[in-house]
Amino acid sequence: MTDEPPITTFVVTDIEADGPSPLASSMLSFASVACDVTGAVLGEFEAVLEPRSDRAPSPDTMAWWESQPAAWEAATTNPERPEIVMPRYADWVESLPGYRVFAAAPIIFDGLWMDHYLETFAGTRVLGGPFKSRQIFRGGGVCLYTMAGTLRGAEYLKWGMQRVPPAWYGHIEHTHRAIDDARGFVNVLAKLFEISGSLPRIEATESVYK
Repeated sequence: MTDEPPITTFVVTDIEADGPSPLASSMLSFASVACDVTGAVLGEFEAVLEPRSDRAPSPDTMAWWESQPAAWEAATTNPERPEIVMPRYADWVESLPGYRVFAAAPIIFDGLWMDHYLETFAGTRVLGGPFKSRQIFRGGGVCLYTMAGTLRGAEYLKWGMQRVPPAWYGHIEHTHRAIDDARGFVNVLAKLFEISGSLPRIEATESVYK
């Protein structure tokens, strides 16, 4: 009798911000939905954050927010200080079963914001690696843009999520309310794993790199 390997829990995350870069602007809100490879939800976390006093909104981003009044209200109502929220979030991630893996669409945007805020306010990272700091995630995470683009066989410039069939989202509208969008991306991730499960398996080999 052999021990079963730990399950992998995917922490699918969406963020909303008042600018394109965490080095200049603030994250307004975020939500994570934890799921397994089938899309079964294991937990949810959402928060609204107070803007940072050492950051400033981007005029271009704020002009876009003017066209999204409902999403803006959801992203700014009853905010909490990030130094309170991010440690609470890290504790929640660690409470999830098995290996925890960060996932986003695209990871270079949402993951960048979450990595910066986690490192700044909770002493941990979105990335897993040979770091001395607290580690709540394993590996480099999952980019749904990359996964969807390659499994669909699309050319690189058509990897964007707007080209994914609405049924893949479970017909959950992309509202720019973080929890709505994270829930939709969970369904996309489950669909992508369904597709990948139908492909030939290639066994991993020992790395030749030392």
